[in-house]
Amino acid sequence: MTNVAVVTGANRGIGLELVKYYLTRGWRVYAVCRQASAELNASGADVIQSIDVSDAKSIASLSRILSGVNIDLLINNAGILRDETIDHMNFDTLSEQFAVNSLGPLRVTEALLPQLNKGSKIALITSRMGSIADNTSGGYYGYRMSKAALNAAGMSLAQDLKPRGIAVAILHPGFVATDMVGRRGDISPQVAAERLAQRIEELTLKTTGGFWHSNGEILPW
Repeated sequence: MTNVAVVTGANRGIGLELVKYYLTRGWRVYAVCRQASAELNASGADVIQSIDVSDAKSIASLSRILSGVNIDLLINNAGILRDETIDHMNFDTLSEQFAVNSLGPLRVTEALLPQLNKGSKIALITSRMGSIADNTSGGYYGYRMSKAALNAAGMSLAQDLKPRGIAVAILHPGFVATDMVGRRGDISPQVAAERLAQRIEELTLKTTGGFWHSNGEILPW
């Protein structure tokens, strides 16, 4: 039987590379995004576009489209980055990041939970910038806060879903050269996807709720 993965934020960057990674390994991949890229359309994935993870009606539509699909792996990858500072605070962008980065993955997971079974896995693509212990430079208020909230949600999901046999990984991809950071990263999206997939492969119910760097390092909360 073919394994099935669902990847959000799949049109470019890490999401696109995760889609391609699992396709090359024979998985059926449902690639979820707001607007598909030409590369995603050519990938061979089942593309589901016009999905905004911050919008309840949009997530209800996603749930209907995937109704009846048994999901082995759900990768909540969709996210946004804005840049607030103490001297240039913007509460609109703070709220926007919470809607996408924190509530979005929780909306998707809650909506698709009926299609996850014993042995299924959930991966939350977060950031070490959500670590309070690791914050030595300040700034990026909305991004840091929204990712810390996502980490907290991930731990609750891990505890709540463990009795159902569903494991949860909370994963930092690394500093990846994507459009989000102006291509300034130190690893490529392809390398990040390969590392993330390795962490997902290693995930078990014994390690559920762990906060890992894609290189395997355990990160502080």
